[in-house]
Formats: sequence, C-alpha cells, structure tokens
Amino acid sequence: MGLFKEIRARARYVVGSVLAVFIVVYLVYHVISGDRGLIAWWRLSQEAVVTQAKVKITEARRRTLERRVRLLHPGSLDRDMLEERARVMLNYGHAEDIVILENEGNK
Repeated sequence: MGLFKEIRARARYVVGSVLAVFIVVYLVYHVISGDRGLIAWWRLSQEAVVTQAKVKITEARRRTLERRVRLLHPGSLDRDMLEERARVMLNYGHAEDIVILENEGNK
C-alpha cells in the first residue's frame, strides 16, 4: 500500500504540469492552424493582395470604357469613334480596308 500512496502523492504534482502542457499545446496548435489562426491570416492577406490587383485592373478597364462612352455621347460625338463602333456592330467594312483580328488573350 505504501507504493500506491507514493504514486498518488507524486501524481498530484505531475497531473498539474501535464495538464498545463496539454493546454499550452492545444492553444498553440489553434493559434497557428485554427480557422482564425496564423495560417488562415496569411492566406487571407495573400487573397487580399490578389483582389487589390484585380480591383486596379478593373478600375483601369472601367476608366477606358467610360472614356469611350464619353466619346459616343451626343454632346461630344467623335466621328471616328462613331464610325469604328458602327463597323464593329454592323460587321461592315470597305473593300480596301485591312482587318487585323486579335484574340482576347493577346491584349
């Protein structure tokens, strides 16, 4: 019975330390790889960088389209722009016109 009491007495000291180590390991694991952990934060910051780049590209494209629409506005009609849009929309061209086709991926 002396051995059993000695094991119980020493176990009281060890259980607290082991429990503390398990809690620390659990918390560190979730800080690093949890849903809101460091890995998720890094992934989201990378997505934010990509999204900001896409926003800049989209804004530039929008400014280009707005400029082209402004040229087609009745108050400031540009004859060259009107002719270009009419040819594209009606699929019309002169016999001496040279047509250069571009793929969307090459722009």
